Amino acid sequence: MDRATLITRLRDAVGAGAVYTEPGEVLPYGYDAGFEHHSPDIVVLPRTTEQVQAVVRLANAVGVPVVPRGAGTGLCNGAVPMQGGIVVSLTRMNRVLEIDYRNRRAVVEPGVINLELSQQTLPSGWYYAPDPASQKISSIGGNVATNAGGPHCLAYGVTTNHVLGLEIVLPDGEVVRTGTHGADAPGYDLTGLLVGSEGTLGIVTKVTVRLTRVAEGVRTALASFATIDDASAAVSAIIAAGIVPAALEMMDRLICRALEAAYHVGLPEDAGAVLLAEIDGAEAGLDDTLQTMADLMRRHGAQQVRLAASEAERAALWAARKGAAGAIGRLAPNYYIQDGVVPRTRLPRAMAHVEDVSRRFGIEIANVFHAGDGNLHPALLFDRRHPDQITRIMQAGDEILRMCVDLGGAISGEHGIGFEKKEQMTYAFTPGDLAAMAGLRRTFDPRALFNPDKLLPSGSQCVEITDLRAGAIPAQPKDWF
Repeated sequence: MDRATLITRLRDAVGAGAVYTEPGEVLPYGYDAGFEHHSPDIVVLPRTTEQVQAVVRLANAVGVPVVPRGAGTGLCNGAVPMQGGIVVSLTRMNRVLEIDYRNRRAVVEPGVINLELSQQTLPSGWYYAPDPASQKISSIGGNVATNAGGPHCLAYGVTTNHVLGLEIVLPDGEVVRTGTHGADAPGYDLTGLLVGSEGTLGIVTKVTVRLTRVAEGVRTALASFATIDDASAAVSAIIAAGIVPAALEMMDRLICRALEAAYHVGLPEDAGAVLLAEIDGAEAGLDDTLQTMADLMRRHGAQQVRLAASEAERAALWAARKGAAGAIGRLAPNYYIQDGVVPRTRLPRAMAHVEDVSRRFGIEIANVFHAGDGNLHPALLFDRRHPDQITRIMQAGDEILRMCVDLGGAISGEHGIGFEKKEQMTYAFTPGDLAAMAGLRRTFDPRALFNPDKLLPSGSQCVEITDLRAGAIPAQPKDWF
């Protein structure tokens, strides 16, 4: 089948207005928020599971890659078509299909924006708990692909803890459904396997999610510290005391200055670090828990502890925190954000290492992260107009990820691996581990057509390889027609 015939059949399957082929039309679908750009050959925007199925079958007939895409907010080039092919954009599959409060669940299409689901359910006293900072613009399908987290996932868990079932189009075009509406299901946990698989095993076309009851009470506090070490010690003390806040976020001096300039919410610009802490639950006892938490903060060096006096102030503080990515633009033209994880007790060592990396590579690093679960988000500041700066920030970012693994952590907490960090998978997994993952991937996708060059490092299908990074092969766009 030649290109012209394929395009005709795709238009027959999904409609003429849902197939883009011209360079100017497909160009925006070659980006996400990472570094790489590779334009797809064709972009398709289906509206139904049946249309996705038809697209996948046509791609199979030609043997071209298929790359699922959500809202394009990913940070690791997970939705960038590194080999070209067909991008399946799911933004038009954006309906909330069912809300079932009695069974605490909702069924949504993958293009539903994260925050919009909660906006529909909040008037009835329910919401969808996972809240990535991008929740105003990121899609639930994309959140499923990367197993996204968020500030309030400390207490409530990440995406996988709130996904009850999936409808998936497999690489051969078959439609399967995973999970049940009950508390558990027999057999393999395919839902858990597919969440976080970054579009390499199938295309999500429906998601059954868990709804959470809005807490009776909530308290939000802001504490300032002279140093990141003091703030890190307070985080460990709070958790060790048996208090699990809904959220426990840390921001350093650079971030506070940028956020205060942008949002004017009263962040102390001279503090070495600030903790934004939130607890929720039954009103009875909530103030006592808040007092205990504040005492622990002061005991570990808090210079000031301020309670949000109103819901408006609380909302403003969270709007500032979740707007950090945009505010960083006040600090530098570009930034490269990492997503490593360390045990929370090792936060002081991790942050000392980040500071050392900043000094040795001569780059500024701003830190805003989920301190409660040790999920670091150092933002390495640079200007991409200067190639030497790009080289340095990539080397520095690599050092930070290696450090996270050395401290007993991981190279990603919520952003995923994508293309950008796939070679660093060798830091955490042996060649045998990676070969087992590759074998699983081949079970779903024997022809390796679904989101190629993502998640697993080059050479990972060869168990005898001892240094996969040394043999890394860069992805190259191909001429499929």
